[in-house]
Amino acid sequence: MAGRTDVFDLARLQLSSGQGRRVDLLVELEPLEFGGQRYSSQTRLTEAALDAARTTAGYSLRLRFGAHLEGPCMRCLEDADTRIHVDAREIDQPGGGDDLRSPYLAGEELDVRTWARDALALALPAQIACREECRGLCAICGENLNDASPDHVHERAPDPRFAELDKLRFE
Repeated sequence: MAGRTDVFDLARLQLSSGQGRRVDLLVELEPLEFGGQRYSSQTRLTEAALDAARTTAGYSLRLRFGAHLEGPCMRCLEDADTRIHVDAREIDQPGGGDDLRSPYLAGEELDVRTWARDALALALPAQIACREECRGLCAICGENLNDASPDHVHERAPDPRFAELDKLRFE
């Protein structure tokens, strides 16, 4: 496999209309900011498969790769790692309107690094957790509920609507 690919020249493939080819690339994955936290891949470079097919006027593209992200659990703040599989598709048909133009393709130059970053961000789960059944932190005292005893409870605060009743004195 060749070195890192940030921009790939699709003209190198010399595809005519209806032809396609798969190319294996090494893509750099930059750390992501998600929910105010930083998540990074275990390896900065990841193997990616690029499928490019020539249409009559443009390209149909598919990018596939896996990433193993590390960072804090969004529920309990302990270390979390999650495996994400990315399968992204783009189409570029000049003259077909904005919906058929890929923002990652300028002429024959495909910005693989930016596409991989954006596709990874879109593939992220709603929450990155240390484990599926993570119970998070106690909203009252901040204790990690994964480590807390099963009888971890707090006395409920009195309802403020009944505060005037506390002033009543019966003699």
